[in-house]
Amino acid sequence: MATKRLRSFHRWMRSNGVECSDALALVDDPSTKSISVLSISDLSEGDLVATIPKSACLTMLTCGAREVIETAGLAGVLGLTVALMYERALGPASQWYDYFGVLPERECVPLVWSDEEVESLLAGTELDKIVKQDKQFMSEDWEECIEPLIGSFNLGADSFSLENYFSAKTLVSSRAFEIDEYHGYGMVPLADLFNHKTGAEHVHFTRPESDDEGDDDDDEDDDDDKISDLSGDEQSSVVDHSTSSSDNTEGDNPAALEMIIVRHVNAGSEVFNTYGYTGNAALLHRYGFTEPDNQFDIVNIELTLVLKCCSSQFSKQYTKSRLSLWRKLNFSGCTSQNSEYFEVSCNGEPQFELLTLLYIIYLNEKSFDKLGTMVDSLVNEDDLSCAIDLISIGGGNCNFKKDSIQDANDLNKFLLTKSVCKALVMLADLRESLYGSVSLKDDEKKLKECTPVKDRKLYHSLVLRISERRILGRLRDYASKFGSRNKKRKIL
Repeated sequence: MATKRLRSFHRWMRSNGVECSDALALVDDPSTKSISVLSISDLSEGDLVATIPKSACLTMLTCGAREVIETAGLAGVLGLTVALMYERALGPASQWYDYFGVLPERECVPLVWSDEEVESLLAGTELDKIVKQDKQFMSEDWEECIEPLIGSFNLGADSFSLENYFSAKTLVSSRAFEIDEYHGYGMVPLADLFNHKTGAEHVHFTRPESDDEGDDDDDEDDDDDKISDLSGDEQSSVVDHSTSSSDNTEGDNPAALEMIIVRHVNAGSEVFNTYGYTGNAALLHRYGFTEPDNQFDIVNIELTLVLKCCSSQFSKQYTKSRLSLWRKLNFSGCTSQNSEYFEVSCNGEPQFELLTLLYIIYLNEKSFDKLGTMVDSLVNEDDLSCAIDLISIGGGNCNFKKDSIQDANDLNKFLLTKSVCKALVMLADLRESLYGSVSLKDDEKKLKECTPVKDRKLYHSLVLRISERRILGRLRDYASKFGSRNKKRKIL
């Protein structure tokens, strides 16, 4: 039997032209206070299960505060978040009031955890610094862009408080979809009720072709019409609307969006969407949950940690000169905001660029000096060719043949000298020390004792911690395996 909020939402869908297939059932779970979508009958690839008019979607252009938002120059995520705050503040007067009834007040993402919870549950994880930076940047956005507008809305100031901004932002970041170029991102009722399953989704959210589209586009990628959810690289927050008219129309864009089955669904099964091929750090950060044994998990090792590891063996000047030469050869790690880091994949394999850096750091002086004289001739080479020459200069490996190298994976076994392998083990130990004194076994035991419903924050933070620590264990195994093979080799 449908709950009160689901009955209200079904009435809302009918009055706003949202068509939901009779083959779907919305289920309200009282234990989790969340809604899932089940299939009443078998569904086949290509079945249309929902049609959602764009007029039913909450966007900056459909909300009642459009004029204020555009005049303030707000756009993207920030603009949509303000639109959501405004409509929620209207209460029953909002067009989307009964839609809001099936949404949580906020998603249980680390952004809205207390500072104490972030410190105790996420210490050492990929989210430790990110969440703290999020809170700082969002507080600045609120002070600069939202607080000055509160009087313009003629509604209670509390509805636009920093706390409510954080709450609204969790919904936008976790549920918004890109509708089209005209509307941008928006909240899409019904579409955002389908839960996520990595690599096993049943439904895609798409734009139907307009009536006057010809056959000229048949050769284009079918994925062009698939609608994406809010990307990790969020849209700009402020734009100048003076160059485009607020009376702009949608042109030939279809007036509705569709949900199409892309994989067979058995009757009685949950129907899943996907948020992409995403690791647990990103899932917890944006959606508030994790997946056990997530093959897309990674661990980042920051460059500062690599340099700290080297400082125990070499002088600061020595390390600086090796890093400088590595950069002159156009190598670099991944970058995010003010940090540079290297990824370790789920199977424990380190990023190629990290291996090249460690290889240069542990080159003997003669080889290092020789490499320094050849920088100008190597600098314009691609990474693979440069690394091949790097190994040749390092010398000592009679099994190395340039012609046998096809990709970076072929190079790894030659970059993994005994010294490099030892350094990788040291890095794994140093990276794991960031989790504190609690052992991996203690974390695993604690995970068995908690549940994702009753102990949600603890449970998902433990899944993330354990996954990362297991990856570091695989990094040690990876280094040890190659290190043992190189014991009898004269590499350096």
